[in-house]
This record gives sequence, C-alpha cells and structure tokens, in this order.
Amino acid sequence: MFRSALSSPAVSTTALTLVGVGPGDPALLTLAAIEAIEAATVVAYPVARQGGKGMAASIASRWIRVEQRQLQLLFPMVAAAEPRQQAWRAASDQLATAVAAGERVVVLCQGDVSLFATSSYILLALKKHHPDCQVRLIPGVTAVAAAAAAGNWPLAMQQEQLLLLPTPDQSSELEVLLEDAAGSGRVLALLKLAHRWAWVRPMLEERNLLQSALFAQHLGWPDQQVLQASEVPETAKPYFSLLLVRQGWPEVMP
Repeated sequence: MFRSALSSPAVSTTALTLVGVGPGDPALLTLAAIEAIEAATVVAYPVARQGGKGMAASIASRWIRVEQRQLQLLFPMVAAAEPRQQAWRAASDQLATAVAAGERVVVLCQGDVSLFATSSYILLALKKHHPDCQVRLIPGVTAVAAAAAAGNWPLAMQQEQLLLLPTPDQSSELEVLLEDAAGSGRVLALLKLAHRWAWVRPMLEERNLLQSALFAQHLGWPDQQVLQASEVPETAKPYFSLLLVRQGWPEVMP
C-alpha cells in the first residue's frame, strides 16, 4: 500500500521528500522547502541530459552543500511514451534504493510539486513500483501566482472562476475558451505559451483584450519579463511563458 506523510509525526521521519522550489526566484522557497533541503543527505533533481544543470537545482543552489550527494534524474525531452516511462521508472528505482540505504533524500521540482510537475510522474512511479516508500510533498509557489504578484494583478475575486491550463494548440480551441470565459466571469491562466503567441496575440487584439491581459516569461530569472500583453511583440516566446487573461471585473469593487 502506498503511503504519504500526512501527519506531523510522519513528516519528521520521512526519508523521501518532493520539494517545490518555485518558478525561479530563490527567495520564494518556503521555510519547509529549505529545511528539507538542509536536512537531506542526497539532493536529487531532474535534468534533460546527463551532466546537465537542472533548473530546479539552480534555484535551490545556495542551500545545497558540497557534502550532500547530488543525484541527477534523467528525463529526456521527447514526445514518445516509452522513453519517458523508462525514465520515470529509473528515477523511482534510484530514489527507492537511496532511501533503503538509509539516506534522507529530497527531490527538487521547479514550481509546485503537483501542478504540471515532473515530480508527479515520480510520485506515481513510486506508487506503482515501490508502494512501501513513504513520501512527503512540499508545495511550491506556482508561476501563475508569481506572475500575478509581479504584475500587481488579482487572479480571482469573489465568485470569479480561475481556469488554469496549457495554451491550446489550435486557435479554434482558444476561441471557445475565451467565449466561455467571457460569459461565465472566468479568468484564464494559459501556460506554455511559447510559439503560440504568434497567433494568440492577434486573437486578443481582435477582441480588445491586450490591455487586460498580462504576459510573463522566465519568472524569477535574470531575463524575467512581466508586461501588459499589448507591449509584447508578435514573436515566438520561450517555453516558460504564460498569459493571464481577464475579460471583466466583479460588480462590487472598491
């Protein structure tokens, strides 16, 4: 039976912890995240290629000590299912082996551990292949929350709904989302904007939404940008870019 550390006594003895380190700014790590990293004997983190420097490890680097063993978990950036499944299985095996050897292990995850996160696949692989391995999850600041804060932008108020999803691949899908959001008072948070911005921007312009949408990329990194969508040119954007779209406000306002 797969177990997770839910109560306080279990937290202090859990040997494997999945830690959300936020989108980029080290100052956004929680106290719980820092304490878990400092208590670990093994610090694991995902990399796209062997020997690479993981983004999560870069964010948390000031708290990683030289005497801690660093364990790179290889997750190839491919679309095929089998290589990804093999990588998740291999990561779960490595982590379970370290725990069985008496190590205290943290796995660093960019953003939050439960939201479009690599750590979610690790968690499910552990559940399937190592069900007796106790796991603790520490949430992290999401890119959506960080973008809203950086832009002084209320995400949702009163009875408003917030829909958070990857940017659709087809313009027709986004048109439906925008229409539905306008009628229901729903705020949209569109992740992984990337190359789609080239056709998303004209759509927002046609609907007069550029002034009420917030663009953000690489939050917490040196090249961070947080801008009103109208100020962002119609060129492809990085993978780690997002858009917040508000089409109205509640009736009762300050």
